Amino acid sequence: MKFMRLDLLTLLISLFILNSCKNQNDIGLPIGDQEINGTLLVYDDIQVKTDTENVVSTARVDLGQSNPVAKTPLASLRDPRLGEITSNIATGIYLPGRSAYTIPTGTITADSVVLELYYTQGFYGDSLNSKFKVNVFQLKEKPLNQNYQANKHWTTESDNWVNPSKAGPYNARPNTNVKVTDAVVGKADTVRNAAPHLRVSLQPSKVTQYLFNAATVTGNSTFQNSIRGLYITLQRNQPSETGANLMFNLDNSAIKVYYRANNGGTIDTGVVSLGMGTHVAEISRAFSSEVQSALNSTATSNDLFYIQGLLGLRTKVSIPNVKNMFGNVDLKTIAINRAELVVSPEPGTDLPPFLPSPQLTLYKLANTLQRQQLPDAASDGRSVYDPRFFSSLEFGGNYIKSKKEYHFLVTGYLQDLVSGKTQDYGTYIGAIDTLARATFVDVAPSFQSPGRLIATGNKKSSPTRIKLNVIYTKNN
Repeated sequence: MKFMRLDLLTLLISLFILNSCKNQNDIGLPIGDQEINGTLLVYDDIQVKTDTENVVSTARVDLGQSNPVAKTPLASLRDPRLGEITSNIATGIYLPGRSAYTIPTGTITADSVVLELYYTQGFYGDSLNSKFKVNVFQLKEKPLNQNYQANKHWTTESDNWVNPSKAGPYNARPNTNVKVTDAVVGKADTVRNAAPHLRVSLQPSKVTQYLFNAATVTGNSTFQNSIRGLYITLQRNQPSETGANLMFNLDNSAIKVYYRANNGGTIDTGVVSLGMGTHVAEISRAFSSEVQSALNSTATSNDLFYIQGLLGLRTKVSIPNVKNMFGNVDLKTIAINRAELVVSPEPGTDLPPFLPSPQLTLYKLANTLQRQQLPDAASDGRSVYDPRFFSSLEFGGNYIKSKKEYHFLVTGYLQDLVSGKTQDYGTYIGAIDTLARATFVDVAPSFQSPGRLIATGNKKSSPTRIKLNVIYTKNN
């Protein structure tokens, strides 16, 4: 950082402030070609208060939707610090081509039926020491193309459709390809290397009673009304195991029915693929006593705060004395050149398998209590007209492993709070989908964010406490 045209007293004060930091890299502000003139202020009069996500509903999804959900969680995770979390999946099923199905001629025998659940980015938990069983039940109601509450409980029939002789337990291998044998009509079966997915063997009769039934395959709607859909749950092999949050792309997943057709002694093999239709996540959790104590606390701020994905926990961030942060000066003379909010994991809470979330989001509430991007996070081109605002590319929120920190650029937002141009109706740190968005800062609650974070809050004695790094200029 360089200082230009400052009198000697200002220079000495600035150097004294900088001396409290190890180096310029430690505070996360630009250096080198991106140097910014001004005085550095490290400000930590910040209040944090953990809260549950205010979630209206989960998003509906169908392959035919223009904006399908790319990731659906199937989870059974025991977190010793945050508690237990479960996510089940309710999904519809559709016929090939979403139209009437022609049953093969001859005597049909189903050799096997496999539920193929394709992994997608976002695994969180223990893949080494935990094993899982998957349970599959038939829904009593068909999922519709509408929004559902995240905590809606889906009722099912009592029979488990999983083949008991092949019920697991399974290892979660989200990065390992799978060898699959495909049946080819009129030719020898072929073996291929498929993308990572979980293969769950089902009892053939449970599916074929609908698929090879002339009365239920006259159309896709008839089939869906008959079979209704599946309810998929994840079960840790042992309750003491950590478990995991698994993320699946259900648009690429399917039920594969491998069959033989005997036509007068001529036997051929084939496979029918039944896709996943409308699907939603049913999420439940039991918070630990540690988290519940933080939620029930009447203190204005806490030493620790918590972020949990899958529509779990967010944290409110407040600067109660924002207009006094520069001391007894005329605020009209203060120009904030750059400001960053710095968040750090509490030491010792960032160890495998509970690594810090790779990305967080920071947002504010409007006076209507609707979520909004901070002006610094907006990508609508306003930076062209206001030099305080950069773009969503500069906003931050990614975990910096080398520093064990998250940085959020809040220059314009802080300046507006200081000047009184805007009012703080609530500013929150929350979980975000780990598929980082390069050109857009997401602020919506999402069940596609599986990770968690235990961060240092208003703990004055801790070097990892939450703080603002501000470079400002005082104009005479």
